[in-house]
Amino acid sequence: MNRRDMLAELDSKIVWDIIIVGGGATGLGAALDSASRGYKTLLLESHDFGKGTSSRSTKLVHGGVRYLEQGNLKLVKEALQERGWLLKNAPHITTTLAFVIPSYGIAQKIYYGTGLKLYDILSGKLSLGKTRLLNRNETIQHIPGINTQKLKGGIRYYDGQFDDARLATDLAFTAVQNGATLINYCRVKSLLKARNKVCGVLAEDVINNKTYELKSKVVINATGVFADEIMQMDEPEVEKIVAPSQGIHIVVDRKYFPGSTALMIPKTDDGRVLFALPWHNKVVIGTTDTPVTNVSFEPRPLEEELDFVLHHANRYFNQTITRKEISSAYAGLRPLVKMKGVKTTALLNRDHTIIVSKAGLVSITGGKWTTYRKMAEDAVNNAVFVAKLEDKACITTHLPILSSTAQHGLDSMENAVYSSAQIRHYIEKEMAATVEDVLARRTRLLFLDARLAINLAPEIAGSMAAIMGEDDVWITNQVKAFVDIAKGYCVDE
Repeated sequence: MNRRDMLAELDSKIVWDIIIVGGGATGLGAALDSASRGYKTLLLESHDFGKGTSSRSTKLVHGGVRYLEQGNLKLVKEALQERGWLLKNAPHITTTLAFVIPSYGIAQKIYYGTGLKLYDILSGKLSLGKTRLLNRNETIQHIPGINTQKLKGGIRYYDGQFDDARLATDLAFTAVQNGATLINYCRVKSLLKARNKVCGVLAEDVINNKTYELKSKVVINATGVFADEIMQMDEPEVEKIVAPSQGIHIVVDRKYFPGSTALMIPKTDDGRVLFALPWHNKVVIGTTDTPVTNVSFEPRPLEEELDFVLHHANRYFNQTITRKEISSAYAGLRPLVKMKGVKTTALLNRDHTIIVSKAGLVSITGGKWTTYRKMAEDAVNNAVFVAKLEDKACITTHLPILSSTAQHGLDSMENAVYSSAQIRHYIEKEMAATVEDVLARRTRLLFLDARLAINLAPEIAGSMAAIMGEDDVWITNQVKAFVDIAKGYCVDE
């Protein structure tokens, strides 16, 4: 998966069957789906693969316990099915994780225990393990960091966990292996039209400042929270459909929440659930649900969101976490779809929506990582119909997702040592083009320890420059750009 090789494909002047705009979970899934069916597929991403929401999740492959409480059994059942298939298709980047809901009263224990039994039933043959009621001592053994005051017991259930940005890279790699062409840092400037129908895109390679006119039989808009922007390229007066919601996570050392079991706090003050889960030898705690009006590739945690997460976590932890213990804090934007009469994003449907415009632009938004495969299938099915392509069955249900590297993530979290060979691999085989690509998504250091990532930036920039043939000016610019971004992950004490 080499960027130079991918760019060469754009000079061929062919007419693509499907062009996909957006290199997050849904877009990458659509590229794999489309290419594996045999369609000539091109994906364009304006930044890096997974740069936006798709690298900023809670790292869960889950059915959605909260959606079960809301009565959305259809969404839960579909998500549980997709959860099972994803864990089977990508065992190298996913795992089964035990969760415990602490109980401070008998009624609470019965209520959540009954609900999670239904969760097991809905997962059917793809169940990850049976829900079980725990007594007080068993609960403490599973989650030794729990506040034991008035603790009565708990409920243990199972869900999946994954590394979101690494899965995005592996989806891109697998799509390429199936014949797709994918290019990051290639921005769609406008849509091409012929006889009032979308027939391609005008795109700019922002690294080499070269513009391409790319023809296709259909275009899929899979840009998440930016979906309205592409839809308005097609119909400038079209009503916006995305109601973005921000969710943040904080990352702390494992000593504040030891053990290998995750904690699920069933009800926060705003009616959400909160998770604390082990991840890459750290603990990720989140999330919030804050409506926002402006969408950005670098959203930042709000002060009130940080306070909210700390407040709720400290109710349940037996060690108090303060701001100085946060090694990284990150924010992501959910592309929720507006619903008539619903004013709070916490109540908006998490299902996905597909809209086909009069000109044949296929837009998909909403959903979540767990259901990316189904979203991709639905988007490609609509694109095939719009373009009148030869109908070919989706084969991704049981299609293995390949590993783009034999070694995922960090060699040593304690030392964060990266060899020249690793950096070369990220550049030449995984299309990393910036220091941020390496420290945020090819490795996850920015999300685990932002200050350490800042300290390592000059070394990474130097290694990349030597491999890419760049000069000292490039190094200086790259370090500055990365530090500016990374400061947004650091929490002031």
